[in-house]
Amino acid sequence: MSAAVIDGKAFAAGLRQRVGVAAAAFAAQAGRKAGLAVVLVGEDPASAVYVRAKGKATLEAGMASFEHRLPAATSEAELLALIAQLNADPAVDGILVQLPLPAGIDEQAVIAAIAPDKDVDGFHIDNAGRLAVGQEGFVPCTPLGCLMLLQDALGDLSGKEAVVIGRSNIVGKPMAQLLLNANATVTIAHSRTADLPAVVRRADIVVAAVGRPEMIRGDWLKPGAVVIDVGINRLAPTDDAPKGRLVGDVAYDEAAGVAAAITPVPGGVGPMTIAVLLRNTLVAAYRHAGLQMEGDAL
Repeated sequence: MSAAVIDGKAFAAGLRQRVGVAAAAFAAQAGRKAGLAVVLVGEDPASAVYVRAKGKATLEAGMASFEHRLPAATSEAELLALIAQLNADPAVDGILVQLPLPAGIDEQAVIAAIAPDKDVDGFHIDNAGRLAVGQEGFVPCTPLGCLMLLQDALGDLSGKEAVVIGRSNIVGKPMAQLLLNANATVTIAHSRTADLPAVVRRADIVVAAVGRPEMIRGDWLKPGAVVIDVGINRLAPTDDAPKGRLVGDVAYDEAAGVAAAITPVPGGVGPMTIAVLLRNTLVAAYRHAGLQMEGDAL
């Protein structure tokens, strides 16, 4: 048996295309483009790459991109002042502050300063609370993208047994909540879970988000499980891979021999994150303008 590959790249491309169509419809109705402001503090190379990619994708979707690049020496007060300005700007529908922030800036204080209805990352405590009680709000982009891939692969998730490995506020906890809201039976597992392989072996759905390369082995999986691998880890350089091979949190080749379907790394969950960010920004724009999006394609 060889698992079907869940092509996140293709699904994300379709979502971005649908966002583009809806963004054009929004601009025609509202008389302005939906707008996303991205704030980068400091010179972290990986963060700079992400911000560039987000800005490019925003423009490609027919939305306005507002980039704010601040020096690493920026104070917390200066950053909070910029967020207050963006909160008040009617051209800005979504605000994203690229993490991690430099030492000396309190990430939680910064996230809390973003207006919840512009928090397209879904990290604000108001949005986390809304997700927990099943109210409308913004959901973090990566877990929402994972849910979309699961529903595309499996359809109705009701009654499925799901195990989420990892309990971060960015992926693990919101992923578990989304699965619960979709009527799955959910276990959150982590580094202190007793007999983790036995817990994983019960699952129809496995979402791995631990940040440890190839931790989940093929013999941990129930035959026919669907595996979503959120991890992206760069291994040490070798002669075959001088830059170091990219792998997920799941031992892919082993898992592909047991699972019914699995996301690859790269090309699985990764492309979904920016696509869902664009989707969240457009949803925010429609809400701010008091307009109704046609259909529910997003």
